[in-house]
Amino acid sequence: MTEAVRLDGITKRFPGVVANDDVTLSVERGTVHALLGENGAGKTTLMNVLYGLYEPTEGDVYVDGDGLSYDDDGAIADPPRRFDSPRDAIDAGVGMIHQHFMLVDPMTVAENITLGNEPRKWGGLAVDREAAREDVIELSERYGFDVEPEATIEDIGVGVQQRVEILKALYRGAEILILDEPTAVLTPQEVEDLFEVLEELTDAGKTVIFITHKLGEALEAADEVTVLRDGKNVGSVETAGTTREELAELMVGREVMLETETPPANPGDETLTVSGVSADDERGVTAVDDVSFTVREGEVFGIAGVDGNGQSELVEVITGLRRPTAGSVALEGRDVTRASRRERTRAGMAYIPEDRQERGLVMDFDLTENGVLGSQHDVPFAHNGRLDWSYADDHAVDIIEEYDVRPPDASAEAKSLSGGNQQKFIVGREFARDPSCIVASHPTRGVDIGSTEFIHDRLIDLRDEGRAVLLVSSKLDEVRGLSDRLAVMYRGRVVDVVDPDEVTEEQLGLLMAGEEPEDVPRAPTPGARDGAGSGEAVETPPTDDADAEVADD
Repeated sequence: MTEAVRLDGITKRFPGVVANDDVTLSVERGTVHALLGENGAGKTTLMNVLYGLYEPTEGDVYVDGDGLSYDDDGAIADPPRRFDSPRDAIDAGVGMIHQHFMLVDPMTVAENITLGNEPRKWGGLAVDREAAREDVIELSERYGFDVEPEATIEDIGVGVQQRVEILKALYRGAEILILDEPTAVLTPQEVEDLFEVLEELTDAGKTVIFITHKLGEALEAADEVTVLRDGKNVGSVETAGTTREELAELMVGREVMLETETPPANPGDETLTVSGVSADDERGVTAVDDVSFTVREGEVFGIAGVDGNGQSELVEVITGLRRPTAGSVALEGRDVTRASRRERTRAGMAYIPEDRQERGLVMDFDLTENGVLGSQHDVPFAHNGRLDWSYADDHAVDIIEEYDVRPPDASAEAKSLSGGNQQKFIVGREFARDPSCIVASHPTRGVDIGSTEFIHDRLIDLRDEGRAVLLVSSKLDEVRGLSDRLAVMYRGRVVDVVDPDEVTEEQLGLLMAGEEPEDVPRAPTPGARDGAGSGEAVETPPTDDADAEVADD
């Protein structure tokens, strides 16, 4: 084996946290190596050490894109590297493509790829744009990439933007490429295209490390997988002959049920009704365009789509965090379009937010304080205007125990928890409200496989108890596996509502890309119980200065 990268005994400590604990990792030259684990496992921290963003507390980094050398005793002859910054790593042939692209939207593809390293003319006084264009064409043809040098970034899709990021690293001489969660914003077809790109790169002798928490992608794209759990390397395996179940057990430390058992739904009356809703984003551009659907008691209504197609703004309208420019939202027959977030909570709407730190928690509050958010004015948490802190503490302890939140300390501040444990606490708090309607936006983001299994089971339990569940997720396996009906959003509109049991991944991918595949199995409209859909007027609740409280709690 010819190693391109060897991390030897890497430990990275932050105040109160050991992110990487004596991790040794070996990556063979010309291969794709997946670094697998849930958020908080230490994957990105380890790669940030390799890329020079962090200095290791202990351990050594060895890098040589052409392969490390050894002495007669089998010891590494190459000196350990010390990267004080990403520039040092780039100079050593290491490039990193981050989950959130680092591109300048108004600039062209060629300008982004060569930015900071532009070819010059007239004695260095000016950028040679034609030479830059030719360099980009030559580079993209060499690796079989399909990019248009003169296209502006804001006019191309995210899949092409990702290729631009890879070309930018290659232009700077990268022999080792790190991709951080590279499929997070891609359609299934774009994922397949990316895997073909990775194959082209390794065929050319490049070495690829990609960070992921998706078992199927690790098995499909990688030659070898290393699993991190709680900051430690718990095993490296070749993908040939390895199963999803074996990888899941490595990740969690026990056997895990990867498929959620979902008995048939028994939908009843309309609980959540979204009628002709439109909304603008922060720039005043239409993000949600005339969206209508209903979610009935006893069903999971899913929404799929590539991130950034209006799902976030739609959820904010439904939960009272954003004012619609048109349309209405009703909860159990009551118009709540102008009701505050607090009023919707009181009316029976629970909300698991997409951004747990911005919308779900007060990071400087402890878990007891965070456990009462949204209910701090209401019985049993408050009596005569005073909070019952003893009851609130018991409530937080119950959530911690049921959802295995770590550390199991109600007095711990939210900011001291990993992202996955923050998410588990929010999910536990929202489910404990005894809601009639649950709006779950990416409910298992950053959560370990075992807790994901628990949350999925609980969502189905709530459905079977007659609650209405609106599930928004970028994980196709999650939204297909849990939903009874599945809507697909593209550029702010619902383009179709399909049967998740019958629709293929290819058909879903085409819908997510705005295309119209043939023979899409559409979801039947569920039958309602007596009285549903009778057209009776909806009751408008008092608003309690709703405009002032749009982001309350």
